[in-house]
Amino acid sequence: MELTPIQKEILTALINLYRVRKQAIKGEDIAEVINRNPGTVRNQMQSLKALGLVEGVPGPKGGYKATGETYRALCLYELDKEIVVPIRRNEEVVPNATAAEISFTTVRHPDLCNATVHVIGDIKKFEIGDSITIGPTPVNKLVMQGEIIGRDDTDNTLLFVIQEMVSLPKKAVKHYIKDQPITIPATATIQEASRILVENKIHGAPVRDKNSIVGIVTLTDIGKTLAEGKTSLKIKDIMTKKIISIDGETPLYEVVKVFNKEKVGRLLVKVNGDLIGLISKTDILDKLAVY
Repeated sequence: MELTPIQKEILTALINLYRVRKQAIKGEDIAEVINRNPGTVRNQMQSLKALGLVEGVPGPKGGYKATGETYRALCLYELDKEIVVPIRRNEEVVPNATAAEISFTTVRHPDLCNATVHVIGDIKKFEIGDSITIGPTPVNKLVMQGEIIGRDDTDNTLLFVIQEMVSLPKKAVKHYIKDQPITIPATATIQEASRILVENKIHGAPVRDKNSIVGIVTLTDIGKTLAEGKTSLKIKDIMTKKIISIDGETPLYEVVKVFNKEKVGRLLVKVNGDLIGLISKTDILDKLAVY
């Protein structure tokens, strides 16, 4: 269905206003948003009603509502349970706005990475030169940051230069643990622990006392102890006793949040209470290096 520019503007304004107010929208309110004469909007509404794109609601609180065909005509999906993909303008969240669709426009260009975002919500405040941040998206936790270089009020889209883009997988952290966990006995000497870490090419490992994990020790802990001349200490004397573990079903993007919150470099990963491995910040960076 081919719509005229003014019809697209009216329908976009109708959808945006309805998302905020959750009730029928009067023609005067739509006219104010799109800066048109109310009579022009009323005339266009007759055509849109005939096309099945709007329905009239009588009464004092009456006005217009969009139909399912409206969303299809504007290439939008009407969702029963909508997850808002936030949009920030100059680091401030734009109220009642969500990204409906993101398209890359310069995929093959060697130097530029531009994209358009189809917005459900008001884009009138966006100006060329504004910074924009979109995301995170619900599945891949994609976040894009860039600069606005164009705005199309008819299609309610923004054109922007992508300056940064990050995506964290939704896959559970247990899928990133490949090797059986290497542990170090609590009674091991510094030399014995160093040998275990070096031979396995790892920087740190959980410390085991019989069948329990009682801490974590790293090469940094060992180096610090040696620098202080305390060569006769056991690993149980120099280990970090604060143990932070996560469930193996935790998505990788949630693991990043735990790292930032706890200010640690390693986390124990458990499944059904059993230790299956250790994951570090460096491990996550390695997982993101996909090419």
